[in-house]
Amino acid sequence: MAYSGGIETSRLRRRAALACAAVAVLVLGLVARTGLPGILGDASGGILYAALLYLLLAFVLPGARLWRVAGAAVVFCVLVELFQLTGYPTTWGTAWPPLRLVFGTTFNPWDLPAYLVGAAGACLGDRLLGRVQDRRNRDRVRA
Repeated sequence: MAYSGGIETSRLRRRAALACAAVAVLVLGLVARTGLPGILGDASGGILYAALLYLLLAFVLPGARLWRVAGAAVVFCVLVELFQLTGYPTTWGTAWPPLRLVFGTTFNPWDLPAYLVGAAGACLGDRLLGRVQDRRNRDRVRA
């Protein structure tokens, strides 16, 4: 028999919220990539890329500490950015254009601080929403 409250329900709700947020960030990222010019488009793309990666990692690892998820997202983003120096992402993106959205094509050092902002922002949002959910759960128990 399934227990209708508690940790498992809370974890399922969090994962559903993370999935919805990831879809929203993905859509925003595609809009930013195609609709925002110059540095604004570049910066928002890096921020949203890191935020999306944070959300995906948090979804896969729902019990992980938030700051570790944020750190992993930043490390992964930096590795992808450095990978662009090899030229492989450009070659792969030419062969199959959707890969350009995942790996990018050219190294941009300004993306590195954008990744920090995106992962930190997603982590902060996750933490704040978690506190709201915890408060709601405590209020339900008291009622």
